Amino acid sequence: MASTALLAILKLLIIVICVGWISLWLLKPTQIWTRKWKHAEDSANDTIFGYYGLNFAVHTFPIIAIAIIGLLFLDLKAGYLRSRSARSPSNIFSNPLVVNSVMGILSGIEMLVAFLFLVFLAWTYYSRISNDFKKLMPYKSLKLNIWQLKYLRIATRFGLLAEACLALLLLPILRGLAVFRIFGIQFEASVRYHTWLGTAMILFATIHGASTLLVWGVSHHIQLEIWKWQKTGRIYLAGEITLVTGLVIWITSLPQIRRRKFEIFYYMHHLYAIFVVFFLFHGGDRHFYTVFPGIFLFSLDKLLRVIQSSPKTCMVSARIFPCKAVELILPKDPRLKYMPTSVIFLKIPTISHLQWHSFSIISSSRADDHIMSVIIKCEGWWTTSLYDLIHAELDKGVDKRMGIPVAIEGPYGPASLDFLRYDTLLLVAGGSGITPFLSILAEVDSATSKSRFPSRIHLVYVIKKAEDFCLLHSISHLLLNQSTENFHFNLKLFVTQETQAGVGIRELLSEFSKIRTLQVNSVSSNYAAYGPESPTWMAAIAGFCSIIFLIFLICFNHIIIPPGKRSKLSKEKTPSWVVDLLLIAAFVLALACSTLMAAILRWRRLRKGIPPISNKEIKAHDLSSAEARNTLEDHEVHFGGRPNFKDIFGKFRNESCGSNIGVLVCGPESMKETVASACLKFGAKRTEPRFTFHTLNFTL
Repeated sequence: MASTALLAILKLLIIVICVGWISLWLLKPTQIWTRKWKHAEDSANDTIFGYYGLNFAVHTFPIIAIAIIGLLFLDLKAGYLRSRSARSPSNIFSNPLVVNSVMGILSGIEMLVAFLFLVFLAWTYYSRISNDFKKLMPYKSLKLNIWQLKYLRIATRFGLLAEACLALLLLPILRGLAVFRIFGIQFEASVRYHTWLGTAMILFATIHGASTLLVWGVSHHIQLEIWKWQKTGRIYLAGEITLVTGLVIWITSLPQIRRRKFEIFYYMHHLYAIFVVFFLFHGGDRHFYTVFPGIFLFSLDKLLRVIQSSPKTCMVSARIFPCKAVELILPKDPRLKYMPTSVIFLKIPTISHLQWHSFSIISSSRADDHIMSVIIKCEGWWTTSLYDLIHAELDKGVDKRMGIPVAIEGPYGPASLDFLRYDTLLLVAGGSGITPFLSILAEVDSATSKSRFPSRIHLVYVIKKAEDFCLLHSISHLLLNQSTENFHFNLKLFVTQETQAGVGIRELLSEFSKIRTLQVNSVSSNYAAYGPESPTWMAAIAGFCSIIFLIFLICFNHIIIPPGKRSKLSKEKTPSWVVDLLLIAAFVLALACSTLMAAILRWRRLRKGIPPISNKEIKAHDLSSAEARNTLEDHEVHFGGRPNFKDIFGKFRNESCGSNIGVLVCGPESMKETVASACLKFGAKRTEPRFTFHTLNFTL
């Protein structure tokens, strides 16, 4: 009862702070807010905190507070859910409302939030422009006629729209300090929000910059203004550097470059540091506080991840599949528990010292205390290099096989197990999209109590070639019904690019004998994956960092610019970029102190050695028994075509599958759209059973 009350209080706090922060953005364009805020800043200047303390408390801290309270909420909720009975999950965040090739798959809540955000942008722009046009003031340094002056104001206000997008840009890609997990949104799913916001930001920023340059050009001032680094006010040169950097980041993140030249996309994305610094110089510290929450949380999140992944581990063993895929078996701390569909990020210094790649964990922490496994399909330079590296280790011989150093970050998983609380699960996977579903099957199979898990699981697996079937080796015992006493498992396999007659599951199971295993003779690291710090500790670190930042900011401003000497004359003598540098210095020092604190916590958790780990070998299956033959006949194999999801969904009407069916899809976008359309069609008829759609990202 106490846990329920505390959860309700934390949830209420999050809602109140969130509503207050949104109200702040709605009020900012109004004249009432402008007058009140100017008076509040003047009053704050006479206090120890100054205007910068007020700006931090009002504009920045609400989002940091939501992140801190949200981490406490998630930590408490995780323990509370473990003791809860099964319930029907909500589908408000998942069921599709719009399905098309341009917009993708959008749920009703996503459409509503996107619409409200567009209304907010329109309201902000209208309020600012209408007030500007009522009192147009000519620039002293520019001799502009009336249309040029109006167009310059229009261009300037587009910069505020870009600022609003930047304020939210980094929040979707937080991992450890993930704000979106509070709403049940996984990191992989929220990446597309980051993409949308980034595209909108660059669009508005380009209009802002190009229109300003146009006005300067037609008024013959471009040569004078374009290189200006003003002492106070907007620094135009910094704005131009910000825009160019943003365009480079955006262009190199387009799918045509990201998928073919991932290294270019990855390295160019690190220019965000230059983008943020020059945005501060261009907009000034008062505007910077409005976008600072995302920058603050992202920087702290990044440093915590660096600390977590700094001690490298060594793989326990590896397997090579005939379909050019690799399974890595990695050591983990027995206390590390993660949810199905969780993702870890791997870096292998032998291949690249900078590149991190995300992979779904295929094992269950409930069943495997000391190891976790990932499957990596060769689809690019990095993965192919890993495949060749494992091959080279296999060719060295038994006595020379050494482990490959691996840096691990994560795991990061969903906020809850709602997607497992259905009567029946329909899993639809394409190619290497099968990997997150392997963890779901391992979790359900290893559960001691089946009351909270589905009683029936149907897997529709679409592959190009029959050799890709080897990716199912970890659930081969489920195909033979060797460990499914409490739930029924059925497989429908579709091989699209091959046509073979008389080939069934029995023949495909024999392909498992072609898998080669690399056993590591010695462990080159004494570090096992411990995962991120607990949410409570991360909340404490975030709170500590924000307090230290504010202390440093106050001290620096009082030392460099003493409050007693802040007359109008002294303000004119102090360049605005000096105040910006003080903010950067305070932030860097706060991050350094927080990093030291986190490093000490991590050091205390590390063990001196890895306990003995026994690797699970692939066992040969007896396919001749009557039970095996009957079980294998329940599975279907289809060659030369793709699944007809309308027929598959239609068959569920005639089967006793329960009233709630969860549909999880992981694969190419075309497959997701087809399955989502089928869910829309059958859901609209309000017939039993009821389908609830969930999607997992195939690639980030």
